[in-house]
Amino acid sequence: LWDSFSAAQTEMIITKTGRRMFPGYRVKMTGMDPNAQYCVLMDISSVDENRYKFQHGEWVIAGRGEPHIPQKFYLHPNSPCTGQQWMKDIVSFHKVKLTNSCRNCGDGKFLVHSMHRYQPRVHIVRTDDVNTLHLQPMSTFAFPQTFFTTVTAYQNGEIARLKISNNPYARGFRE
Repeated sequence: LWDSFSAAQTEMIITKTGRRMFPGYRVKMTGMDPNAQYCVLMDISSVDENRYKFQHGEWVIAGRGEPHIPQKFYLHPNSPCTGQQWMKDIVSFHKVKLTNSCRNCGDGKFLVHSMHRYQPRVHIVRTDDVNTLHLQPMSTFAFPQTFFTTVTAYQNGEIARLKISNNPYARGFRE
């Protein structure tokens, strides 16, 4: 699903109260020590320092963007957990939301600027103590097809059609 959206230049709606990402961010874990404990985290990082606009069917640079917002990590609620558990099922970050309001930042909500590009990243830390996360080595994974541009309303009609076609919560917009 992410490949389809990436081909059309993915957009994510942001709101003051926070909007869930669609497509949702889900990953399959492999290569972990099945008996070791791990914490899995997510953050959203800026792709560049530009502001964008949608012009003539494509996203183009519209000037210098807003200053980067230092992001907090979202700790997956199953953390810590054994490598065996992480590798058993798809790991979903479906509760993560994007917001454009400082007042609504909190657990699972990432503050972002509209018309900027962002990249979700997953971080894996081998530890059984969430209090020592910052002291442990971290492995970071980012997938190029998951970067997106934040908007308050869809700019690209193809993205709107893809979201309506694939999002089970958009049934009211079909036909």
